[in-house]
Amino acid sequence: MIFRFIALSAVGSLCLGGVALASAQEAEEATPRAPEQVYAETCGYCHGVNVGPIIRGRNLPPVITKSFVRMGPNSMPAFRQTEITDEELDALATWLEQSEADPEERGQ
Repeated sequence: MIFRFIALSAVGSLCLGGVALASAQEAEEATPRAPEQVYAETCGYCHGVNVGPIIRGRNLPPVITKSFVRMGPNSMPAFRQTEITDEELDALATWLEQSEADPEERGQ
């Protein structure tokens, strides 16, 4: 009887530990990055440094930005939802549409 209680307690602890881990992961995923951060960490690697075209200050429609990010036309890689969430992409696309050109960027 005691063995059964210990076994059930251990299983209960594992389950609760799993819930705590899942909650921590969900909380981490629930905090989207700011569009400026997404641009700096992901887009700015190529855009504005003579690799890809300059995209800031061009009033690009959000639908175009979202399509390009997910499909990756030409030599641009496609970015999955695990790399840029839909919420981050929506904010990024709006930010890019409204952004002003950065005089420090160079390229096409």
